[in-house]
Amino acid sequence: MKENKCVKVVEFVIIHMPKLYFLGGEDVEKRDSMEINEMAFIDAGGEPTVLVFPWTAESVEKANERRKILVDYFKDLGASTVDFVEYSDTFEEIARKVECSDLIYLPGGLTSILVERLRNKNVDDLLREYDGIIVGRSAGALSLCKKCILTKNRKKPATIIITGIKLVDFSAKVHYNSSKDKELKRLSKEEKIYAIPEGSALVYDNGDLSFIGDVYLFQNGNKTMAG
Repeated sequence: MKENKCVKVVEFVIIHMPKLYFLGGEDVEKRDSMEINEMAFIDAGGEPTVLVFPWTAESVEKANERRKILVDYFKDLGASTVDFVEYSDTFEEIARKVECSDLIYLPGGLTSILVERLRNKNVDDLLREYDGIIVGRSAGALSLCKKCILTKNRKKPATIIITGIKLVDFSAKVHYNSSKDKELKRLSKEEKIYAIPEGSALVYDNGDLSFIGDVYLFQNGNKTMAG
């Protein structure tokens, strides 16, 4: 029988660290990174209680449109329950939901909004003390890092660097493709950057790194294959 995390008695204290999945990007309607999410769900017990922070959109209505897609996806992956944290929840309510979850999911969207909201609600502290699995997709992955690298594109005329919540001591670039190499090599003279394409992932387990698919390391102005 699965243990209920909300009623177990703790008789001694062990320092835990969350296991982190940094997913470079996924079309959740197409489920094109399903195998990576399956691995995370297995790590979380196979039938995890999943908690989603849908805090990456300016519009609450827009975020709500994505909820059914995620619920259906995660149920098909084996989730026993899928719950959501409302931004209107009190810190005590958020802390209770976090404590009762096996896997936390931070979705894609607007990185700056997600980081700001995680800090405003002191969720960054809760995530540091969490002992389950955290999956960050795109903006969700960036938010966990030392710095979030948002390279320029048609919507962004200049590269933007945002300080993340620093669960790890490296920075990341998601949705990576080789057209960003020149800019990433320049930035890597000051920061260690892991570049994660869509469909690939970096896994951080108490300081140990592993890689699913192709992940690249930019450091000291050079690019190498990670791993």
